[in-house]
Amino acid sequence: MSESPAMDRVDKILAQWNRERPELNVAPMGLIGRISRLSLILRSEMEKTWATFGLNPASFDVLATLRRSGPPYRLSPGDLIASTMVTSGTMTNRIDKLVAAGLVERTPNPEDGRGFLIGLSEKGFTLIDEAVAAHVETQQKLLADLSDAEREQLDNALRGFLEKIDVDDFPA
Repeated sequence: MSESPAMDRVDKILAQWNRERPELNVAPMGLIGRISRLSLILRSEMEKTWATFGLNPASFDVLATLRRSGPPYRLSPGDLIASTMVTSGTMTNRIDKLVAAGLVERTPNPEDGRGFLIGLSEKGFTLIDEAVAAHVETQQKLLADLSDAEREQLDNALRGFLEKIDVDDFPA
């Protein structure tokens, strides 16, 4: 039988709530608190990696979406919005900043004379390829203390949990 981990901050918070409100089942607070804290820690470490490339979460998201879309690495603003789950105004702002930085280009959409496509520039392609490689390395380091079996077990548990509570109104 495996040894239980030491008491953490969340356990201390739960103990306080159990003392103050013993009639409440605060166990869900523990799981959600740990997931939230873990999310903040992981996001912070990934943001440090992105920043070394002059990127923030928004710019990384758009560039990575374009890169993983495959050749010719262009999408309509609508497709970008659907992939990133942001409003059109937010996407326009992101695109404008990336165009100004020379990382993406707007080109006329051959299938829609009134529309345009957003595509990676050569500079943007090179940058996102380097940033994604560093991003993956950061993620590997963050998970290095988990065994393959632990990672698979956690991945499966979280996938199942998401399947049960995921709704279309939440970002992907």
